[in-house]
Amino acid sequence: MTILHFTNARLIDPETLSDTTGSLTVVDGLIAEPAKKLPKGAVTIDCGGKCLAPGIVDWGVKIGEPGERHRESFRSAGLAAAAGGVTTVIARPDTLPAIDTPEVLEFVTRRAAEAAPVRIRHMAALTKGRLGHEMTEIGFLLDAGALAFTDAFHVSTDTRALSRALTYARSLGALVVGHPQEPALSKGGAATSGKFASFRGIPAVSPIAERMGLERDLALVEMTRARYHADQITTAHALPALARAKAAGLDVTAGTSIHHLTLNELDLGDYRTFFKLTPPLRSEEDRQAIIAALADGLIDVIASFHTPADEESKRLPFEEAAPGAVALETILPAAMRLYHAGHLSLPQIFRAMALNPANRLGLPQGRLSVSAPADLVLFDPDAPFLMNRFTLQSKSKNTPFDGARMEGRVLASWVGGREVFRSSI
Repeated sequence: MTILHFTNARLIDPETLSDTTGSLTVVDGLIAEPAKKLPKGAVTIDCGGKCLAPGIVDWGVKIGEPGERHRESFRSAGLAAAAGGVTTVIARPDTLPAIDTPEVLEFVTRRAAEAAPVRIRHMAALTKGRLGHEMTEIGFLLDAGALAFTDAFHVSTDTRALSRALTYARSLGALVVGHPQEPALSKGGAATSGKFASFRGIPAVSPIAERMGLERDLALVEMTRARYHADQITTAHALPALARAKAAGLDVTAGTSIHHLTLNELDLGDYRTFFKLTPPLRSEEDRQAIIAALADGLIDVIASFHTPADEESKRLPFEEAAPGAVALETILPAAMRLYHAGHLSLPQIFRAMALNPANRLGLPQGRLSVSAPADLVLFDPDAPFLMNRFTLQSKSKNTPFDGARMEGRVLASWVGGREVFRSSI
């Protein structure tokens, strides 16, 4: 029997929204009832007054296996996650080939378990090849371990096929994850329309495309009564539709990306391709509106949307460069910007980064309650450092925070009570 006893910890509990000093006991990989007297053989870990929180459940990570292992492997993604306090990775199915059959899902599940020090679970494609026409074998994929179904950033224009897939998913209780964008309107857009994009001469997309895409999806959800999660809400224009859907009792949740919470369109600067994202960075007014929606609980989840890209695909003219940024190691220090700015408390942040995604996906992680898996992160929210992309564990180094002054350093991470990372600094 392995017993760990964490003492002198600042416990960040997203269930009770509390931030208190105390201790935590782990027995055989599970959080245990506090004991008046520790058994023999217990290992005491002095947290030194630093924060101990549930490990991050990062929903929407792209890993390059299969097909793009040069961008990110299960091994490199797992090491990056452990270093970033992410103990559960929810991987996207936008691989080559797509994760659209039980055989491919079983392959990546086995590879992840062999290679990564953290938990990696997978979403499966909603339609074959993520082409938006013919639904996948949702029932068999559920049996093989799929947590949810999504075509990721490929938005179907075949509304009839999508409605059929939602209806079938509803009959099985499967969760469908949508990417709210109107595909024709957003095609080719590399920035958000406005004065800045016009001044820079960058092909732009109106934020209304997000609202239109969300309203279509929500109308289909109202018709089919499917379980639905909007992966990224990034503009104030989409918030009223989301609020109406929740008020109407639809089984709907929503997330946003850490980059859209901490950066805005002006960060594009002189065509810096590490800031090219999907959807593009928004105005400061939109950023503030999304933060407020997160604080109010209208938006449920913060995710990294870790999207590795090699140097060759980023060293192109802005409109031609690949979109996306790595973020497994930067999600926590980036979230500390919200904490230090007074927008969100630490329990609120971990509610959105750990508890809410775990609850929505039916996972036992993301909490500090008794009998929960001891997936934990120890971090110092005030530790300053200068981000150097070449120190990242990810194979790809395309972070928009390169050279940025940040606060919040992960000191150690545990998965099931087993230490998977410890900082050498």
